[in-house]
Amino acid sequence: MRVPTALADVVAAVEGLWPRAGAEGWDAPGLIAGRPNDPVDRILLAVDAVQLTTREAVEVSAQLLLVHHPLLLRGVTSVAEDHPKGAIIGELIRSRCALLAAHTNADVVARGTSAILADRLGLLEAVPIVPGDDPSTGLGRIGRLPEPLNLGQFAKLVSETIPATAQGVRVAGDARELIETVALCAGAGDSLLAHPAVTSADVYLTSDLRHHPASEAREAALLSTGPALVDISHWAAEWMWLHVAAEQLRAELPGVQIMVSDLRTDPWDFAII
Repeated sequence: MRVPTALADVVAAVEGLWPRAGAEGWDAPGLIAGRPNDPVDRILLAVDAVQLTTREAVEVSAQLLLVHHPLLLRGVTSVAEDHPKGAIIGELIRSRCALLAAHTNADVVARGTSAILADRLGLLEAVPIVPGDDPSTGLGRIGRLPEPLNLGQFAKLVSETIPATAQGVRVAGDARELIETVALCAGAGDSLLAHPAVTSADVYLTSDLRHHPASEAREAALLSTGPALVDISHWAAEWMWLHVAAEQLRAELPGVQIMVSDLRTDPWDFAII
């Protein structure tokens, strides 16, 4: 008779794959809700803990919703259910479904969010932009395309690689510009815009680029050198990692059913151009 897998066992497996020591100081990964001794035989993976993915976890009878983005990342003083976060926590607790997050600690590992995005784009010799103690780990990735593409072709490759969203792919630069070296950061990566590895690349691919940082980066490029910019959905940039994470968890937790949510939790529904 198989010994049931406890939530504590899952937390230990997650810690082994994505150690919390690798998280940024401001981050809040780890167990958010749930009793360590409760059994877990079904896990649903999603980028975000929102009402849609919470409902899905309950409907598929998952005992754990494992997400990339921590639900309680910023200060929360109440989990009353007239607040969205309280409603999510309340629904999960009533349904005996735990909530666990692996965030920046899952970004920096060798098979983290940026590494998977680089792999899906076919980048060669991709290495971290900001290396960790182990050269295979760190923030972002920079590599080269198998063969040069112009910026328009590269943007089309990105569009065909990531899941579709209302935002699509936004590009700053000459569509005819030749692209070979690609720097990227899955998720919000404007903090790396001035990094030497990024400014020396032909293009920088990331998400959530705001007007002023993007404008300043393009102006700096006009004065010296700098990359073209490609901005994509934060959710789309990180969703592909879920399938790799699921594979890794299946290897660590035999007998536990691991599922990936296909629900789009990008906040935008449509765009008018």
